[in-house]
Amino acid sequence: MEKDRRAAAFRQAAGALPPRLRALALALPEGEQGRAEELRLRAGRPMTVLLDGGERPLGEGPVEVEELERLLELASQSSVHAVLPQLRRGYLTMAGGHRIGLCGTAVLRAGELHALSPLSSADIRIARQVRGACTPVLDRLCPGGVLGDTLLLSPPGLGKTTLLRDLIRAVSEGEGCAPRRVALADERGEVAALYDGLPQLEVGRRTDVLEGCPKAAGLMLLLRAMNPQVLAADEITAPEDLEALSQAAGCGVTLLATAHGADRADLTRRPLYRRLLELGLFRYLVTIRRAGDGRQYEVEELR
Repeated sequence: MEKDRRAAAFRQAAGALPPRLRALALALPEGEQGRAEELRLRAGRPMTVLLDGGERPLGEGPVEVEELERLLELASQSSVHAVLPQLRRGYLTMAGGHRIGLCGTAVLRAGELHALSPLSSADIRIARQVRGACTPVLDRLCPGGVLGDTLLLSPPGLGKTTLLRDLIRAVSEGEGCAPRRVALADERGEVAALYDGLPQLEVGRRTDVLEGCPKAAGLMLLLRAMNPQVLAADEITAPEDLEALSQAAGCGVTLLATAHGADRADLTRRPLYRRLLELGLFRYLVTIRRAGDGRQYEVEELR
């Protein structure tokens, strides 16, 4: 069932490709379609698929610049002007939550990115909803049935965002814990993946999503406007993020966030995260590690 859903997600994402490239992608065996993480297009080189073993070419013919432009037309449903705000951040979200990152020659206006023209490469990241990803840790994070302040930690690519999304969904739905109103500061649109105002990935019926706003400002806006019980954000990266989380903690909301790092010792070596630990904002630290073909979760109590 899960493999079928992943293969279906791959085919949906491949639907944004121009006909020649789409045919190459769909010729991939179904089992490998379900394992595919990205489709990468680079002008002058063959399209590749990113599997768990690395990138692999699909066909031999090089991607043409015109095919990159056609990809953008198809993904935006021929309304490139409507997705310009996303394109200025270097990507756009398509139906299903799949995300297309773009590179090319930057066109600047008033010192800000206005467009990329011509395009030189694109990366289609295939959205994966792993329902139940939080099951191994949910009981530990919800003493008395209520979620505690939780920080999720792992190096890139090990599933922090996937685990965050499923925790938000479970808490919002009251699945395995008391239901809570969740406000999500989804700065880069990777958690809920709004498309025409609707989350393309499940984040629960009691979740309010703010996308595209810098995290610190977004957290404060959500705190003031949406009366959340849980405040969630992906990837703490700046001192102002810490300040916003600290203010929110003082208002009595539960915090749920992610950070890049290998383990707790790695956090203490980096000034920003060392300060995060010193503030004592989080009760639990969940560290994600690779274990064979799967993931291993370690839950540590910080307080």
